[in-house]
Amino acid sequence: MSLYFLCFILFCVGLYGVLRKRSVVKIIIGIAIMSYSVNLFFVVLGYCKNARSPIDSANQVITSTVDPVPQAIVLTSIIIGLGVMLLLIAIAGKLYSKYGTFDITKMKKLKG
Repeated sequence: MSLYFLCFILFCVGLYGVLRKRSVVKIIIGIAIMSYSVNLFFVVLGYCKNARSPIDSANQVITSTVDPVPQAIVLTSIIIGLGVMLLLIAIAGKLYSKYGTFDITKMKKLKG
């Protein structure tokens, strides 16, 4: 149960970075932390103590197996998260080249 709580704490740290920070770079890092915490939650969700992978073998008796679906979801999520991070970094680069700063409050003042 404590692992689920730690995933929640990690998600809250990322959410704090997204909601309270003024720098675009810090917001992107907060989004990355939130993504990693969700991936960690799925891995913890699929974990079973003293279980093995669900590969059938002729000479072994299988008593309990690990669910492979959360692992597949995490692999897909990592690839999608990488694409989103690259897009966010490209947008941050364009914002910096246009406004000359990463600070959101200064970008609002320079809007006019």
